[in-house]
Amino acid sequence: MPQFYTYLISLGWLVFIHPFHLSLTEIKWNKNTEQLEISQKIFWDDLEIALSAYHDVSIDFLNPANKEKLDKQIESYLRAQNEIWINEKSIPLKFLGYEIEDDAAWFYLESGKLPEPNTINVKNSLLIESFPDQKNVVQVYFISNSPKSIILGKGEDRGTLKNK
Repeated sequence: MPQFYTYLISLGWLVFIHPFHLSLTEIKWNKNTEQLEISQKIFWDDLEIALSAYHDVSIDFLNPANKEKLDKQIESYLRAQNEIWINEKSIPLKFLGYEIEDDAAWFYLESGKLPEPNTINVKNSLLIESFPDQKNVVQVYFISNSPKSIILGKGEDRGTLKNK
């Protein structure tokens, strides 16, 4: 019986190390610029693992040897893992940059000008190849301030949200 308690205690420590794999994506329709503004919050240590696997090279996110190369690797990965269709039309996304916030980083993308969306189809497969338990929460803000949300993950990396 003491072995059982030792086992449970050791499992408890694993939960505190990294209890979940989660990202947050916010997509906002900006009426003034007629663009989608996309912000993604990702744990940088998880992203480092996914980027290393995707590019088949060891990547140090916080202390890159070449920041410009890292930016291109991030852009390539984000564009491959994120796709958006507005009113059934694929929308190209432009990578704007990122900022580090504690144990995560915010990444910013935007679309070109487009008509107000009635329907947004989203593919978000961030980190799923590296972490099968990964969940990606996508919140879409149309003109109203209250978001519509979907949770995507392994086997379900695509979802649709409607404006009304």
